[in-house]
Amino acid sequence: MLNRLEKTQQQWGGYSDVIDYWLTLRQELLVEYCKVAGLSGTKKHCLPTEAELNRFCETLVDYISAGHFKIYDMVMARWKATGFSTNEEIDNLYFHIIETTEPLLNFNDKYSNFELDEDNSADFDEDISSVGEIMESRFEKEDMLIQLIADSLAIPPGA
Repeated sequence: MLNRLEKTQQQWGGYSDVIDYWLTLRQELLVEYCKVAGLSGTKKHCLPTEAELNRFCETLVDYISAGHFKIYDMVMARWKATGFSTNEEIDNLYFHIIETTEPLLNFNDKYSNFELDEDNSADFDEDISSVGEIMESRFEKEDMLIQLIADSLAIPPGA
């Protein structure tokens, strides 16, 4: 996921304030994910603290909310200003992104304000791994959407 983010940042960083904002939020989410998933290289095989888990859950919800509300609204405003409108390919990608939202929010509901310990952590490794897979799928679709957004903003309608 980090390699994908770096490639996306190299390709699209500085292209648009909308895309830059989205990628900054994604980077923050990945940093927090690495901490709770034990991928940061510090405390291997240790459970995250309640504070670390809450920070990840908050960042996850912020990322999802930004994608559904801020980013989509920014893109729609740009498109409206240029006369561009959505198409079937964009709509399908957005639908697939939305499909990832519920399982991510379910993780938040389960682990927000939750203190992990040896007695109640049996499902955590599986759940955090699943969240990582869902995030990876979501990022892949978002990258495709970024390409379509960039293409649409680069060529005015009717050109």
